[in-house]
Amino acid sequence: MPASPQDPDAELAGIDPTALARFGRLELIARLVVEGVMSGLHRSPFKGFSVEFAEHRQYGPGDEIRHIDWRAFGKSDRYYVKEYEEETNLKAYLVVDSSGSMAYAGRTVSKFEHARRLAAALAYLMISQRDAVGLVTFDSTVRAMIPARSAPGHFSVVCNVLEKTNTGGETPLSGILNALAERIRRRGLIVILSDGFDAIDPLTEALRHLRHRHHEVLFFHTLAPEEQEFPFRRPARFRNLERLDHSQRVDPASLRATYLERFNAFRTTLKERIRGMNADYHEAPTAQSVESTLLDYLSSRSRRGGGRT
Repeated sequence: MPASPQDPDAELAGIDPTALARFGRLELIARLVVEGVMSGLHRSPFKGFSVEFAEHRQYGPGDEIRHIDWRAFGKSDRYYVKEYEEETNLKAYLVVDSSGSMAYAGRTVSKFEHARRLAAALAYLMISQRDAVGLVTFDSTVRAMIPARSAPGHFSVVCNVLEKTNTGGETPLSGILNALAERIRRRGLIVILSDGFDAIDPLTEALRHLRHRHHEVLFFHTLAPEEQEFPFRRPARFRNLERLDHSQRVDPASLRATYLERFNAFRTTLKERIRGMNADYHEAPTAQSVESTLLDYLSSRSRRGGGRT
């Protein structure tokens, strides 16, 4: 498909070159985004990004019996685990899809470029609030896994890995998420930035696996406008970005109605299932600026008092 992506550095025009020398391109973009977001939230009751962890949570598989709060059990006849102060700080992992389908760029930047800018902005925002942030990039397998840390210099580490990441390979999204559910033991916030292209049932079960491990889940559904609108009119050859040897010549006009019906059904089902497991779903279209996406999410979250979307 023809592509006319925006210049990824266009928004940096007019920036002092000394700032570019001091920070990497992605670091500077993230800082500019967060400054704009915080300015937009200036008059709001926004209190911070961290998940509000309760002092107690219900006992679940994997918890040690010695951590049960028996006083709470006596009052409620339910088993609860008391969380200590050092356990209440947010530990987040940014899970960024770098598979071939994320390379698509039509009239906007690629889905991957959009996702990594959003990931960098989230990292900067959370580290600024002394929350620990880790990073996972993947395509057919996990390509990088950076442990969650809150040190100021860690932001540069995250951005450096994101800038060096290239897209390619197929997306076994459900398999990746299941593996992360087993590897990330301490509960925290798992932020997934992906187009979500996977079989809906295995993907749902993988997300439920994360919830079963007591993780909060936030899914930023990253989509290009062409995927949402299917505006193609002339016969064209469509190429599979995850399997480059696969292509097919089709008449878009004859497929448009069926495609949009199936695509919208998939998107609606994914949204309903994520919210149905008490997790967050938020759209992150590439046609919208990263600043607007983050501002919309944080504003809605602030209105809910820290609850889910």
